Amino acid sequence: MTDKIAFLFSNQILNAGLLSWIMAQVIKLIYYYIRNKEIRLERLKGAGGMPSAHTATTCAMAVTALLTCGYQSAEFAIACILTVIVIYDATGVRWEASLHARALNLLIDELDEEAKTNGESGEHRVLRRQLRDQIPELNESLGHRPIEVCFGAALGILLALLLHFFVM
Repeated sequence: MTDKIAFLFSNQILNAGLLSWIMAQVIKLIYYYIRNKEIRLERLKGAGGMPSAHTATTCAMAVTALLTCGYQSAEFAIACILTVIVIYDATGVRWEASLHARALNLLIDELDEEAKTNGESGEHRVLRRQLRDQIPELNESLGHRPIEVCFGAALGILLALLLHFFVM
């Protein structure tokens, strides 16, 4: 058992990825506090925001694989492909999902406001409540702007280099 634990701590690729993810999430919490003067602990585990933790993680793993295994290794190839997929997902699919969530939240809020202002029939009230029950407020912080991905990549690359040349 201790051999397995020792292996985990000696795996440079794994360590670089985990440390980058942790650092990105802590930076995300601090950045949110600076911008909003509010501490939201869910930023430690939440997706979206500055910097991209997923990008930081995969970039750190790719750079560490390059430095420890070489550019022709399977580890480096896999890490590079996963990094491209993660970046595409963060700036494409998840960003679009964030926009859709924002639009749906606004529409449901508008229905609530209209009902308060103009009143509504019993049938509309039932439909609006069913809609609100079926669709809870959606998370609007899922994807990333390109700048958030760039900062995540820079963080991951920097941490991988620091770990490789100064720590491991």
